[in-house]
Amino acid sequence: MSGTYAVSMGDRGRVVIPVELREKMNLHTGSPLLFVETPDGVILATRSQVRELVRRRLKGPSLVEELLAERRAQASIEGGE
Repeated sequence: MSGTYAVSMGDRGRVVIPVELREKMNLHTGSPLLFVETPDGVILATRSQVRELVRRRLKGPSLVEELLAERRAQASIEGGE
């Protein structure tokens, strides 16, 4: 990630993606893109980039795994009595 591209919004809200960025991201006519509104600004990304962004944000301790570990520990304690 190392590019800053200045663009202007045209009539009817159109924004032209600079050719250098289109080539770098392998974007073509009809490529599906998403605008993602964040507290820090708007992100323009492909669907796969948004999917990866969501995965990174959701990454962390698994609540299901924690609950299962607690239940196993409790069953072990109860089984030992």
